[in-house]
Amino acid sequence: MKKLIALLLILTMVCATFAGCAKTTEETTESAAEPTAAAETATETTTEAAAETAAEPTKLTLILRGGTYGDVVKAALPDFEAANNCTCEVLELSFDDLHTKIALDAVNAEGAYDLCMVDGSWMAEFTANNVLTNLSEMGYTLDDDIIPATTTICKVGDDVYLAPFFGNVTVLLYNKQLIADAGYEAADIDTFADVMDIAQKTYDAGKIGFIIRGGSGDNIVSDFIPHLLAYGGWVVDDNNQPTVTTDEFKAAFTNYIDLYKLGATMDKDDIVAAIDNGTAALAIGWPGWYVPTADSNASYTVIPTKLTDTDTAKNTSMYGVWTIGICNNSQNKELTLKLLEYLMSADVQLASIDNGGVPCRYSCLQNADVLAQYPQLETVCGALETGVYRPVIEQWAEFTNILGTEMDSVIQGTKTMDDGLADAQASLEALMS
Repeated sequence: MKKLIALLLILTMVCATFAGCAKTTEETTESAAEPTAAAETATETTTEAAAETAAEPTKLTLILRGGTYGDVVKAALPDFEAANNCTCEVLELSFDDLHTKIALDAVNAEGAYDLCMVDGSWMAEFTANNVLTNLSEMGYTLDDDIIPATTTICKVGDDVYLAPFFGNVTVLLYNKQLIADAGYEAADIDTFADVMDIAQKTYDAGKIGFIIRGGSGDNIVSDFIPHLLAYGGWVVDDNNQPTVTTDEFKAAFTNYIDLYKLGATMDKDDIVAAIDNGTAALAIGWPGWYVPTADSNASYTVIPTKLTDTDTAKNTSMYGVWTIGICNNSQNKELTLKLLEYLMSADVQLASIDNGGVPCRYSCLQNADVLAQYPQLETVCGALETGVYRPVIEQWAEFTNILGTEMDSVIQGTKTMDDGLADAQASLEALMS
């Protein structure tokens, strides 16, 4: 009996030992399995995150001039976005707001914008302040199809900073019926004497003969410059010193005010509406404002190059080419360059015409099919070859604000011409000193 009890004790101890070993082995196995499972989960998470990151589109921010200029760019974006796994956020601003926002953001180390639309008159200021990327250093070149005169404002020396995207140049807007009522066709408007004659006859018939543009100093100066060019004047001399009290300037300004007395002053949208609906006969405008067709009530033609039939012809079309460039503090320069090249390509530029675009390319503006539908682009092409640039000076924005404000005082009759222009001259001399 004692032997049996001893044997049972031994068996119990052995079983307990094996049970303990089995439990330890199971716990060890489970413990070892836990990090393996965790590692697998981490790997799966990392892989999924990487896949999501790879599929995440790059965001580009475009800061553009509002209106037709920005609309043309937006129409071309979907194909580029799909082909390059990116999204483009577009900001459309007024002339002054666009200039201000680009300039202010340029001081930041990391910019908020990638592709920017730039008026040619800002070129000196922007390149002097390192706002724009040197496109030549990125390998970009301007091809021979682009009208050479439109590229002048895009370069500093041989280095390209901008590309001429929209061929804006001053033209003469006219209502077809009203000029016919005055005895003219567009081809007959050869001189500023013709412009005055149409304006007078339209005014005598109870409608607006000629509209001048208001709204800002730059608007007034830009609207007036074709008149000044016709009189052989300019706003600065060869040393970029102001010349707004010359006989030529005063004669041109007198003509401008005489035309205003036969009409009114309006902002851009009201000018276009008045010409189109037959309220007014004539105004200085830009191709980006209005896209005429064969059936439209209005169209545009070249601004007269002479004062009278006996006068010597002069270049009277002023460039307002809208260019595109890359902000120097962009965080996506390579992809933005790809976008710039795409927007400047001949195919995209040709397609832009149906959306109101005005390319700076011969292949687009001399295309027979294009001219059959948009004959006025032949006028634009000629004007883009022979236009006149605004002075390339850093202070141009402030220059036009000073001059335009004083000119408006004269137009509104709160100052005499001599006093208003003398005040403008003094302020501009201080600005440019």
